[in-house]
Amino acid sequence: MGTSGVDPGDLSDAELITRSVTGPDWFSAIFDRHAAHIHRYLVRRIGPGPAEDALGEAFLVAFRKRAGYDTTRPDARPWLYGIATNLVAQRRRDEVRELKLREALGPPPDQEGHAERVAEQVTAEAMGKLLDGALADLPDGDRDTLTLFAGEGLSYEEIAAALDIPVGTVRSRLNRARRKVREALERPDITTSKEIANHG
Repeated sequence: MGTSGVDPGDLSDAELITRSVTGPDWFSAIFDRHAAHIHRYLVRRIGPGPAEDALGEAFLVAFRKRAGYDTTRPDARPWLYGIATNLVAQRRRDEVRELKLREALGPPPDQEGHAERVAEQVTAEAMGKLLDGALADLPDGDRDTLTLFAGEGLSYEEIAAALDIPVGTVRSRLNRARRKVREALERPDITTSKEIANHG
């Protein structure tokens, strides 16, 4: 229960953030509600080690900016993804290194679901190792957009809010990213899952 006897679980993110401006303890409910999602996103982008530090930094930035939060948006997750994406932008080399490492070694077990979701939404041929290599080669903005859409399941409107770009830009980035990923996965020198199955 909050200090006023109100259960934080009964409040929207916007209401919690509004209360946290004068009662900072309320913001802990935002962390409890969304930290797991933001941490998962950061692990995908920059790896487990850097993600731990970036998670704390993301919520510290959010806490400092809470007074400027757009309270017409009841769900704070797109806002938090936007902050996390800005932190990833400061660690682009770490992200590409992580993607190249996963391309070489394959994704860890807890990333298998991620590969499956992206495979389903981007192309039926997308498998973890091949996809990571393709993602590493995308321009930064396209990779941000594709990861939020396919990895985190955000809508076009939520991605637009997270990245502070028009919905039309989201659409064009996704179309471009899908095309580039498909092209990468269809290169003749890459062993496809179908070929692997034929040799099984």
